[in-house]
Amino acid sequence: MAGHTDNEIVIEAPLDFVWSTTNDLESWPQLFSEYAAVEVLERSGPTVRFRLTMHPDEQGQVWSWVSERTPDPQTHTVRAHRVETGPFEFMDIFWEYTEVPGGVRMRWVQDFHMKPQAPVDDDGMTAHLNRNTVIQMELIKKKVEAAARSQAARG
Repeated sequence: MAGHTDNEIVIEAPLDFVWSTTNDLESWPQLFSEYAAVEVLERSGPTVRFRLTMHPDEQGQVWSWVSERTPDPQTHTVRAHRVETGPFEFMDIFWEYTEVPGGVRMRWVQDFHMKPQAPVDDDGMTAHLNRNTVIQMELIKKKVEAAARSQAARG
């Protein structure tokens, strides 16, 4: 069995702005509320290997892992996976950006499987990711829309 999530949100801003803002890894601690730090470890062509460190959880645990992501600006998609999998057997993420009436639909698809010794199973992680993704997407929407309005006002 494997876990799967598929979440999306429409951001009222131009495609190029949404794409560049949400793919600026170094700004993720300001864009996402859960990330304390991003450290770029290596760049090879369009592929970036980086370490994400989260803010401490309710128990004071700080989670950190290495991922790789490869953005494709021609198709406005990103393929990513965890290199250091932690509690996951695997974690693959697909980001897709599509122009729609009223803005840009940003979609995240996550496919994963939890290790047997992980603190939660696939169903538990699916529920967690579906809850948290909605929170993060709403936050990103607000921040990107505000930044786009500010940029437009400056001309």
